[in-house]
Amino acid sequence: MGKYSILVKKSAVKELEKVPQPDLRRIAGKIQNLAIDPRPVGSQKLSSFELYRIRQGDYRIIYSIDDTEILIEIIKIGHRRDIYKF
Repeated sequence: MGKYSILVKKSAVKELEKVPQPDLRRIAGKIQNLAIDPRPVGSQKLSSFELYRIRQGDYRIIYSIDDTEILIEIIKIGHRRDIYKF
């Protein structure tokens, strides 16, 4: 298994701009680690979608995994109170 490429949607980039700086560094680290292990301990598959989520403090990172393309797409990043409102 090779290293996955990471694609961040424009909407997720805008959501990242709203995150406080200390949390932003930790979230960026979590995203970088997904390239090595796309299903880390603590990740959870969302039941109604082909999406996964990982937690970083009060923030959640929603992403999809394409094993054939070796690609991870970051769909949404946000506070836990808002993240599941699609």
